[in-house]
Amino acid sequence: MTIAVGTPTQGPDARLEGVRRVQGDVRWAGTRDDRLLPIPPALAGSLPGGGLAPGSAYSVTPGALLLALLAEPSREGSWCGVIGMPELGAEAAEQAGLNLGRLALVPRPGERWFAIAAAMAEVMPVVAVRPGSRVRDGDAARLAARLRSSGTVLLVAGPWPRVEATLGTSAPRWSGIGSGHGYLRVREVLVTVTSKRFPAPRQIRLSLPDDTGRLSAMPVPAPHGDGTVTTAAPIRHESGEVPLRVVS
Repeated sequence: MTIAVGTPTQGPDARLEGVRRVQGDVRWAGTRDDRLLPIPPALAGSLPGGGLAPGSAYSVTPGALLLALLAEPSREGSWCGVIGMPELGAEAAEQAGLNLGRLALVPRPGERWFAIAAAMAEVMPVVAVRPGSRVRDGDAARLAARLRSSGTVLLVAGPWPRVEATLGTSAPRWSGIGSGHGYLRVREVLVTVTSKRFPAPRQIRLSLPDDTGRLSAMPVPAPHGDGTVTTAAPIRHESGEVPLRVVS
């Protein structure tokens, strides 16, 4: 069962107290595990080490990419906390591949978002947060020390000081629409990964979501007999082309 910590009518102190109560129920057994947390295989060659490093923070474009990074550890049994993302519902999380039985949501943490993130970082292997305000360097340094101690991975929807890597998406292209009709099936995006461990940013085109709703590598089109290749055409909005029309 998904744990929703706090309600919109509660104050930030009450929501923080709710997180404290959850800590006793969620705290995982055993010592810190320094193995890399899994990521979608299509991204493995783009991140340092090929996975999420325990004790590290990552800056990630919010939305489908963030959910894809949460999904792999979740499917392997890791608890995940999500803070400050009221638009994220249980259905969207499940479709992305998260295990709802090990998911704690704090949709509206208020001014205590940082304190709640720090509390969750003590007990959960993965914590995702959308900052409610600019974080001070000193606070970020203290949280970084806590992450290293617990081995927690922090995924930040936005900028963050001293991250292990920054992952962003751009140049989206949808496929599935024909000459003004059809269904949107796959979104192709360009994922750019920047890290202090890389001499230059790394880029890869991925399906996000693919036709199953997950992240995957772009399929390699099979060549025709004449050696040419046909790829799915992106949706275009330039004048002179057939406009999209609603179909039931």
